Amino acid sequence: RAALDRAAVLLRIKRDVNRLDNVWGVGGGQRPVKYLVKEMNLLLREYLLSGEVSEAEHCLRELEVPHFHHELVYEVRAGGPGGPGWGAARSPADARCPQAVVMVLEGSGEGPVAMMVTLLKVLWETGLVTLDQMNRGFQRVYEELGDISLDVPLAHGLLERLVELCFDRGIITKALRDACPAR
Repeated sequence: RAALDRAAVLLRIKRDVNRLDNVWGVGGGQRPVKYLVKEMNLLLREYLLSGEVSEAEHCLRELEVPHFHHELVYEVRAGGPGGPGWGAARSPADARCPQAVVMVLEGSGEGPVAMMVTLLKVLWETGLVTLDQMNRGFQRVYEELGDISLDVPLAHGLLERLVELCFDRGIITKALRDACPAR
């Protein structure tokens, strides 16, 4: 009876639905992939608008899916809102991309590229994104670069620039840098 009363109280709470999900065990890896991709995309968009690394880090921790952080790496597209490809219809393959890198490729300008490199550096240094997750994210971009280039003709050059910046700042390994597809 006590458990039912507690459940009734929790269900009446209108705020903090995510916490309620976590109380009942619908958190982290049990959430649908589409939801996680959407949340990571939103996290990156907000970061590009605000520049608050600590908030992005907090949001990523809150998702509780360290095994899925390669998706964040993949989605780093530097253009931000208004950049080429931003908000465009996405193919099913694109919905699975590492978000951070793809955001850079679909975007334009050096500012967002530098912001995403900064974010990846912090996430790398704090251990939120592991070597394996970083490698998976970049490898997924490498594999899909041909398709991405159809929508973003300058994708190869932007990826090479991003990879060099990440390597220079110690975010990725030499092997991962050398695996970057050449034109």
